[in-house]
Amino acid sequence: MDRRKFLSYIGCGCCGFVLNACSTAPITERRQLKIIPETKLNAQAAAIYEKVKEKEKLSDDIKTLNEIKDIGGRMEDAISEYFYKEKLNDPTVNFDWEYILIDNKKVRNAWCMPGGKIAVYTGILDVTKNTNGLAAIMGHEIAHAVAKHSVERASRGTLLNISTQIIDIASGGKLSTVNRTTGMNTVGLLSQLGIMNPFSRKQESEADYLGMIFSSLSGYDIRETVKIWKRMKEFNKGKEPAEFMSTHPSADNRIKKINEWTNNIILDYPPIKS
Repeated sequence: MDRRKFLSYIGCGCCGFVLNACSTAPITERRQLKIIPETKLNAQAAAIYEKVKEKEKLSDDIKTLNEIKDIGGRMEDAISEYFYKEKLNDPTVNFDWEYILIDNKKVRNAWCMPGGKIAVYTGILDVTKNTNGLAAIMGHEIAHAVAKHSVERASRGTLLNISTQIIDIASGGKLSTVNRTTGMNTVGLLSQLGIMNPFSRKQESEADYLGMIFSSLSGYDIRETVKIWKRMKEFNKGKEPAEFMSTHPSADNRIKKINEWTNNIILDYPPIKS
């Protein structure tokens, strides 16, 4: 079979596969590609979460942990109630929510694994400062899970790897030759900077937006969100990479968009009453 026919057959097959795997993100309705089973990622995430609990030092600050659980519980209820009232499928219906506080002042971070497994590091508390600030951070992380961003990233990574292999075969190994000549994964690096990083920044921005919505629906003051990113900018002063090299938007871009969204979200997504 000649290369042109090979590419046409593979292309048609991939297109059909991709079209069948398309869906949309909740609320934003951004089109998504999801070819990796969510149940598989949720199970993997749950296993990793257990290992994190064993490996990391968990904080004995019961007051803060209970605050985290309270915020999480309010968001769980508000998110489910919102989708119920809007007559939409609840994307969290199969979640097994869980919250931990990791005792590490050097790490200013929080994360939410697929399926609702959440971790907050004590270092981020210097940035959040108060309950509304903590809710803003948790809303952002929960938004990643609700929007199935991990499923989407895994799916895109798989598709990119398959596409690269197909092109390499069809071109007679020219991509492999480039990598051997440069002594590094040049094709992978270009894909990261030109495809995956911009996509990750788009997801981060979507999580900012959805997180503010979930915080507002849960009754928290989202006007605190912009203050968090101003504080984060100060903490990271001089340490931020150029945006095109990063998986996250710059602090300045985040602050700009958050300011643009705040008033509309307060008006369009007031605290939900069950």
